[in-house]
Amino acid sequence: MANLSSHVTALFIVVALVCAFVPAFSVEEAEAKTLWDTCLVKITPKCALNIIAVVFGNGTLIESCCHDLVQEGKVCHDNLIKYIADRPSLVGRETQYLKKRDDVWSHCVSISKTA
Repeated sequence: MANLSSHVTALFIVVALVCAFVPAFSVEEAEAKTLWDTCLVKITPKCALNIIAVVFGNGTLIESCCHDLVQEGKVCHDNLIKYIADRPSLVGRETQYLKKRDDVWSHCVSISKTA
């Protein structure tokens, strides 16, 4: 039961962080809901935070999260990162984040193929 509680808490933290960092979305509200409902349920909160930290900060990729990322799929990964990168305060750095997004994806796919 404690494990479920920690997962729910972590998921709440992910949602709260994304809501805090992305107050003005560039996608329609219905599209945003679809992203959350179809993409975020495919990745653990821990891995979602790790990947966000890698793409938008100086985080170090946890290789075990690559499995979750590949399971989530490229479309979800691309859309979720773009969703965050479209925040007005990040304007001008989208190219940097999209390159990091693609680098993370390529790295995770290469790890998944060798595992």
